[in-house]
Amino acid sequence: MNARRCRWSLVGAVAALLLLIPPAAPAATPTETSAPTAPRIDAAAQRLADLYAPIVMVRKETDPPCDTTGEQYEPTTVDITLGNPTVTLDRGGPGKRETPIRRAPTAADIAGLGPDHYLNLEGSPLGDTCVYARAFRKIKREGRAPAVTYAHIARERGYPGFVLQFFFYWYFNQFNDLHESDWEGMQLGFDAASPAAALRDGVPPSKMILFQHAGGEQANWDDAKVQKEGTHPIVYPGAGSHATFYDSAVYVENGEHGSGLGCDDTSAPLREVRPQPVLLPDRVTDTGAFAWLSYYGHWGQKESGFNDGPTGPQTKHEWKHPWSWMEAQRRSSNRMPGGTVAGPQITDAFCATVAGVSDLVNLDAKSPGEAIATLAVLAAIVLLFVGFTRWGPIDLRELRTRRAFGQLVRAARQLYGRHWRPLLLIAAVAIPIVGGAQYAVAAISAGPSGAWEAVGDLLNTLSRPVAMAIVSAVVIVFVRSLVLTGAAGFTDSWRGMLARFWRVVLAELAVTVMLLVLLATIVGIPLALWKLVDWAFVQQRILFEDSSVRRAFRESTRLVRGRWWHTARAVLFFNVIGVVVGPVLTFALIFTALPLFWINLLGSLIFALLIPYTALGETLLYFDVEARAATEPAKTRRAWWRRWGERRSETAGAPGAAI
Repeated sequence: MNARRCRWSLVGAVAALLLLIPPAAPAATPTETSAPTAPRIDAAAQRLADLYAPIVMVRKETDPPCDTTGEQYEPTTVDITLGNPTVTLDRGGPGKRETPIRRAPTAADIAGLGPDHYLNLEGSPLGDTCVYARAFRKIKREGRAPAVTYAHIARERGYPGFVLQFFFYWYFNQFNDLHESDWEGMQLGFDAASPAAALRDGVPPSKMILFQHAGGEQANWDDAKVQKEGTHPIVYPGAGSHATFYDSAVYVENGEHGSGLGCDDTSAPLREVRPQPVLLPDRVTDTGAFAWLSYYGHWGQKESGFNDGPTGPQTKHEWKHPWSWMEAQRRSSNRMPGGTVAGPQITDAFCATVAGVSDLVNLDAKSPGEAIATLAVLAAIVLLFVGFTRWGPIDLRELRTRRAFGQLVRAARQLYGRHWRPLLLIAAVAIPIVGGAQYAVAAISAGPSGAWEAVGDLLNTLSRPVAMAIVSAVVIVFVRSLVLTGAAGFTDSWRGMLARFWRVVLAELAVTVMLLVLLATIVGIPLALWKLVDWAFVQQRILFEDSSVRRAFRESTRLVRGRWWHTARAVLFFNVIGVVVGPVLTFALIFTALPLFWINLLGSLIFALLIPYTALGETLLYFDVEARAATEPAKTRRAWWRRWGERRSETAGAPGAAI
């Protein structure tokens, strides 16, 4: 009995001890890992992201890896930057000063850091940017740059439903602004309560918006402009800028509503990229694989202005306020018209001007001295044109007379004003002639194969100069009538041009083809410029002296000889005026709500109105050079080595020349 009582006492003591031991933690389930390195995955959200993952159409490079007209990068994982031995984590200081803290920083290293930190990639944004293209190409070749988009479920208080965001990380931004790394993307708005409900009930998105620089372009999911392959939206990032659009085109951005300033090119040729969606946690986390979300510093080198490295997706307004931000954005983007009535497109000139000014701003950020020197050279060139000349008096009673450069400029304007009615009619006819030639070329270029496009490009190169030469020839005949009879008319001027029509056309074709051949050789560019001035008066010799095409070339060259710089100054001025004035006068309209088509149309009208002015100016220059040739001794052409040899012989024969 005592032994049995002892055994029961021992059992009770053991039981009491077991009650005092705390219960063990439950085992981790497949959706809840015991380690804090991976947040809980919402399976429904991941399935929804897979279902609506975008198809990205990037502009194909024609000459990789340094072809900046194409897209050199793809949306990819941040892992190509984090842990990369060529990347340093820097702390920013005054000015552009940076202090390196750590090499090859990981997500854990940057977690929680503030805006005074910078991930500095190999290279310099304001230096040789092909360094980044080569680096990305190497990383991709090694299989470390998979096509990735970061998916995120976001909600906003006061708005039902949720949005599914897709963020694209790009290694470098090669646009008017140059900076390491870039974050762009898009989002879809769902009216369902949750991703699971959207999947269960088959609820499609109701809204969509594409991120474009600091703004975006919204649409309804069923809008015609939203292209899809099944449930996958098809989007078009601008080459280098990565602003995302709904179609393949060139978009003219005027900075309104965060659109950026410049031209985003999503045009062909294109290639398809299908990024794999990686689901981000709903909220910022500072642990695990997505600890980089808590990094509020810059994903790029410290630079001034728009060249500074960008901050991450969690710093964007749309991260916390997706619905209200989307409602405030625009519903369209300014798309460059397919053509123009006559002359250069104002939108083309706008794109080139913004790019040129951006290059100058970037040069100033890199080397202020070089930027100042560039501006000084440009100012000196302008001064050479408008200064050092005589502007008066102006006497139109005698057209065949010598005139200084300034007198030529003013005399052409006054002659235009004195005979504006017939000259405006001639300018009006220039629109269907020049514009019709361009329209015909555009129709040929739209043929069924690439060969048609090549033929169209060739015809475009030849047709515009010929069409303009025809209109200019009418003005030259108009001036010829004024000189011979003191009167001139619209109809008679056209008849006079038609009498020598084929010589006018053949001469202009010959000039264009020969100059193109010289330009194509690169080394022949100086000679092309030289001959452009030498042949400035070919049409005048044909129409005034009834010369053959071959003889007109020889006579024009003879007239210019010894007066090349005087002729070049005026020829260049009148040609630049004809091309530049239209864009300069209409640039400001791009910053208004006026459609780009009407802006281009207005520019075409200005271009046409200036054709008579430039033709008058060059014809008065022809009279000036003729008058100079009549009073100055003829200039004999001698090769430079002969002149050098003669001077050397004279020096050698001079007393005391030899020791």
